[in-house]
Amino acid sequence: MHLIQQILFLICAGVAIYIFSKSVVRIRRNINLGRDEDISDNKPQRWRNMVLLALGQKKMFKKPIPAFLHLAVYAGFIIINIEILEIFLDGILGKHRLFAPMLGMLYPFLIGFFEVLAVLVLVACLVFLIRRNVLHVRRLWMGELNGWPKTDANLILITEVILMTLFLTMNSCDLVLQSRNVEHYTVTNAFWITSHFTPIFSGLSSGTLVAIERSCWWLHILGVFAFLNYLPYSKHLHILLAFPNAYYGRLIPQGEMKNMPEIQNEVLYMMEPDKAPAADAAQEHKRFGAKDVQDLSWKNLLDAYSCTECGRCTASCPANMTGKLLSPRKIMMDTRDRMEAVGKNIDKNGTWQDDSKSLVHDYISVEELRACTSCQACVEACPVSINPLDIIMQLRRYLIMEESNAPQEWNLMSSNIENNMAPWKFSPDDRDAWVNA
Repeated sequence: MHLIQQILFLICAGVAIYIFSKSVVRIRRNINLGRDEDISDNKPQRWRNMVLLALGQKKMFKKPIPAFLHLAVYAGFIIINIEILEIFLDGILGKHRLFAPMLGMLYPFLIGFFEVLAVLVLVACLVFLIRRNVLHVRRLWMGELNGWPKTDANLILITEVILMTLFLTMNSCDLVLQSRNVEHYTVTNAFWITSHFTPIFSGLSSGTLVAIERSCWWLHILGVFAFLNYLPYSKHLHILLAFPNAYYGRLIPQGEMKNMPEIQNEVLYMMEPDKAPAADAAQEHKRFGAKDVQDLSWKNLLDAYSCTECGRCTASCPANMTGKLLSPRKIMMDTRDRMEAVGKNIDKNGTWQDDSKSLVHDYISVEELRACTSCQACVEACPVSINPLDIIMQLRRYLIMEESNAPQEWNLMSSNIENNMAPWKFSPDDRDAWVNA
């Protein structure tokens, strides 16, 4: 019987790992659709940012209550995976509580600690479900979350509740079976939480308890395998990508805009034609700004996959607060959706085939892009160093420099800067005339 369970477990584990590895390859391919960008400077600071932001969740604690609840879910997810390691090895080797004899008295302490975390995860997930579906917190109830995004968030929370319930039920039945000295159930000291639940199960026969315990064990590990392969299609992929995204986050001052070497070179070659490359040596024209995901950098696309859809960026956006169409969260979601569509196009055709669509216009409207004030509030608010403004600026640069698509007021200001070296329609000699008035 144990051999059959081992074989079934190995098959399930192998299939789960194979499917997940294919998803990893797909996501990596999609991220690499973006232009190359060298982000290799100041590695000590980058490691520090990763520890503080991704591991320590530093920015989350601007709002203590949601931060504590999120920390409980996060810590539970990470630390309880140590128990998953034991379950995984038990399944492969046909053992039960493999680590118990090795750890001795430390084992029930660890399991008890895991159970406390499991209860905290349960409570936190229930609170999050209430905040989303009963209290209707504004940033969790905006239009861009209608449909799948809202279902995705609820589905993950419900899955976490089910997994933690299975874990606690499994341990409760296990303790009762230990007290009856049933074969295969290693005797340990009582666990901190489930030892209080054993009276609920003590009236059941040993056969029934074994069936419940084994069912919970299988459902728990199969649920973990399913969760693993659900992550690549969910906003909860940030559980994995928050770490590299925080590492590769922006280090320059937030108000500093990136220059465009392409524009600088165009001006240089116009002013000093002798420095222009020969016609046969000239490189293919690089688009000014970004029209589609292929024009963005790989870091922009990593940002899109790392987005938690928490809405802190949109809640901080002054344009959104005043009723304008812009939502930085939607910018990231649209970028991810377009990236997925391009990836599917490549999978279907073997190579990219133009589908007559683009990120700007078809996914993100001109009105959204023009509403941005470049205030950096969204960048400051993001817990995992996502930069929606960088994408907005690149798309807006494309509109202005490639499509000449700008409001009359913007064009007038640009013309004044070009001719008068200032946004106002005054010549340099007249700008200080008010002094003599």
